[in-house]
Amino acid sequence: MRFNHTLIESIAVALPEEVLSSAMIEQRLAPLYERLRLPEGRLELMTGIRERRVWPVGTRPSDASAAAGRAVLAKSGLNVDQIELFIHAAVCRDMLEPATASFAHRKIGLPATAQIFDLSNACLGWLNALTVAAGLIESGQIKCALICSGENGGPLVEQTLRTLLGSPLDRNGIKPYFANLTIGSGSVAAILCHDSILPAGARAHRLSGGIARAATTHSELCQGDTHGDDALAMQTDSEALLLAGIQLATDTWRGFTAEFGKTFDRTICHQVGSTHRRKLYEALGLDITKDFSTFETLGNTGSVALPATLAAAVEAGAVKPGDSVALLGIGSGLNSLMLAVEW
Repeated sequence: MRFNHTLIESIAVALPEEVLSSAMIEQRLAPLYERLRLPEGRLELMTGIRERRVWPVGTRPSDASAAAGRAVLAKSGLNVDQIELFIHAAVCRDMLEPATASFAHRKIGLPATAQIFDLSNACLGWLNALTVAAGLIESGQIKCALICSGENGGPLVEQTLRTLLGSPLDRNGIKPYFANLTIGSGSVAAILCHDSILPAGARAHRLSGGIARAATTHSELCQGDTHGDDALAMQTDSEALLLAGIQLATDTWRGFTAEFGKTFDRTICHQVGSTHRRKLYEALGLDITKDFSTFETLGNTGSVALPATLAAAVEAGAVKPGDSVALLGIGSGLNSLMLAVEW
């Protein structure tokens, strides 16, 4: 897919204040660790994740999404009345009906003229939403869109802790739950617009296009669902998911580089952990020094992870005006989407 007139006009992140460290999780799991004779520090050692953020109890995904939406509007040079499309693109949703976008739309204060809907595709949802909005912009149907994701991983972590402490699991039995303990919370938003409405003198960032691939034979490797009131459950075959994900990413990268070339100033990948990053960059033959990561302090924040890392890289000066950036997305299902951005 190619885009000629779509700009990322602004991007912003909203994060919870509460920090939950890997050490704190292990303290709560002390009875399990003692029973199975697991060494302290295992969680951080295996993942590289020191901590993650947690929203206050009672925070809804729409609250998180709206926080980022308000933050990006505060940075934008465009007016809120120019927003013609609003997408909530997170894994987490307030409920099945109505769309979480309807709650976040009201909380942000978006115009009644904006079309709204949810778009969900595991950790790829936010990137998928970019391509949907860009397609509408390129076709002339809209000029401006707001894309938000608000992920609340706290209920999943809490349910996982209850399961691990309340079940007579052995070392093999705890493996499907291990990935849950890497999950964090956060939100991110971006405003996309047609280049014709960019305010005079303003800087923006061109979305050039991308490549998508699917390997749905692996859809059973990571599955999550609701678990009673305000609780989530997920089980993951982490080893098989890593191998299948790396293979899919390799196939996607082959098509991506054939379309957009291999030279990028910076690469941003989905934030899973240290092992995933190392094996991904080895498989793709990429220079890991061009990577920018946030998993160490944010964990895996689902659909928020990659765009929040992009925003953090910009804030840190690691992505500079004029840089070419490859966004390397992958999500359960399995699906991969890689996008090229001229910053």
